[in-house]
Amino acid sequence: MKFRRRREGRTDYRQRKRLCAQDKNKYQSPKYRLVVRFTNKQVICQIAYALIDGDRILCQANSNELERYGLKVGLKNYAAAYCTGLLLARRLLKQLGLDEAYEGVEEVTGEKIVTKVDGRKYYVEELDDDRRPFRALLDVGTKNTTTGARVFGAMKGASDGGLDIPHNEKRFPGYSRDTNEFDAEVHRDRIIGVHVADYMREMEEDDEEMFQKHFSQYLSRGIDADDIEEMYEKVHEAIREDPSREEKPKFTAIDKSFKKPRKLNREQRRERSDAKKALIKAAME
Repeated sequence: MKFRRRREGRTDYRQRKRLCAQDKNKYQSPKYRLVVRFTNKQVICQIAYALIDGDRILCQANSNELERYGLKVGLKNYAAAYCTGLLLARRLLKQLGLDEAYEGVEEVTGEKIVTKVDGRKYYVEELDDDRRPFRALLDVGTKNTTTGARVFGAMKGASDGGLDIPHNEKRFPGYSRDTNEFDAEVHRDRIIGVHVADYMREMEEDDEEMFQKHFSQYLSRGIDADDIEEMYEKVHEAIREDPSREEKPKFTAIDKSFKKPRKLNREQRRERSDAKKALIKAAME
């Protein structure tokens, strides 16, 4: 019988083995994974590594945190996935003290950047001679890796944020399988939400009632189609300025007057049972 999570369709163990198994000559150095998952309301990005007793999470970011940076709607589209990956990368590098050495790509171009050092490829723009870039492998889980999928938006955001993630452009929006060419401008428009703005304009012209219903959250916050590109650019800048996690206040509203009732002994339980029986008997009579 197959493993339970394989039967449930939640874990691809063939993929997981190749993402977690490390060479023996690496002396138990962990192989890090960029885990990207999508729920009904948000994008979750994590840097994880496997141990014998389970996975450990080194750093995490989700798209709900983007509200602090100015993105309050559309928290699971391609542009939001890019922002979440960027937030995770900058947060992790700051945690490891590598944020100044590996700044990544500050201006969004949509292109793939590859540099070679001593015969090895690095998918970051700047390199430090003393400390190599942080390498992670993309873990998509059971998600279909079709061209233009949102998981690659999160990966591109993490790569532009300064993480060394091996990839190519064949699954980015803008790649044509027939001509084997990649249009980076199409990918850039998807990152900064131009496709959302075009859809807003198209729906507003075709069906005003559906437009008011479909983009009600945008309109209630005063976000127009012309404001989306500038909004995402400001979000990228805000993430780079302060990627740290927001500290939550400690819970202090503790009711100390509450006391757990003492456990009844055998005689007390018997008395309570007799009282209930007498009450039921009296009601029946």
